[in-house]
Amino acid sequence: MTGARKGGQDRVAVRRVYEEPRPDDGARVLVDRLWPRGLAKEAARLDDWAKEVAPSSELRRWYGHTPEKFEAFAERYRAELAEPAGREAVDRLRRLAAQGPLTLLTATRDLSHAHAGVLAEVVRDTAD
Repeated sequence: MTGARKGGQDRVAVRRVYEEPRPDDGARVLVDRLWPRGLAKEAARLDDWAKEVAPSSELRRWYGHTPEKFEAFAERYRAELAEPAGREAVDRLRRLAAQGPLTLLTATRDLSHAHAGVLAEVVRDTAD
């Protein structure tokens, strides 16, 4: 996590979408490309679903949530986020974070090796 922070960007949290919403969640945004299994849309209590910010299907398949590949995955994912569509989606999340708390939600079980953590760092990093 580098770069100056402004507004609410120091309050970007990552949580599992299956957890109960918290009062301090702020804007709740699902950042997975696919809808989480077994979760009713009403139960998710989302403010947005940012599918376009999720890793590409190719990258996701290559990674396969293999912890040994996480560093390479994070590097490749950051490169995807630097592309025009990724930058636009990240900018939208940064605007939300500047307004107050932002919670990035994912169905991934292992949050320490999830794309949502990488994305949170990118959103927090306001240096271009």
